[in-house]
Amino acid sequence: MVMLGAIARNLDALAGHGAMLLYPLYASLRAIESPSTLDDQQWLTYWILYSLITLFELSCWKVLEWFPIWPYIKLTFCLWLVLPVFNGAAYIYENFVRKYVKVGSYVNPNYPEGQRRVLQMISLDARKSVEKYIEKYGPEAFDRVIKAAEKEAKKH
Repeated sequence: MVMLGAIARNLDALAGHGAMLLYPLYASLRAIESPSTLDDQQWLTYWILYSLITLFELSCWKVLEWFPIWPYIKLTFCLWLVLPVFNGAAYIYENFVRKYVKVGSYVNPNYPEGQRRVLQMISLDARKSVEKYIEKYGPEAFDRVIKAAEKEAKKH
């Protein structure tokens, strides 16, 4: 019984390192090797948020000493950020960060004006795909895709 009490009192320290550092490290390495950028977004956002939490803790450690529940709050929040069931870090990025930060707004000036406008309206991930399409098939093929999409939009 004493052993269970010790484990319960130190659960944040035991589970925390695995949940907040080891698993995200492993998942980040896998994300680097995968072709998708969605997992990169999840894990880059996680590390940014984890860094902010750590800076908060370092700055406010005297106040946090008065809250014995703080390590459990941090562990719960980090689990929400990390666990694939929730993908909390990606959720925060999509619903809070992306709205206020305009990253990757650069569009190659060599594209015609109409294509540049279309590229500026779409997400960075989609833009990368479109730019690869243009490189492979040429700007005329992209113009045909835009015209087909405009025709389809007029039908509805």
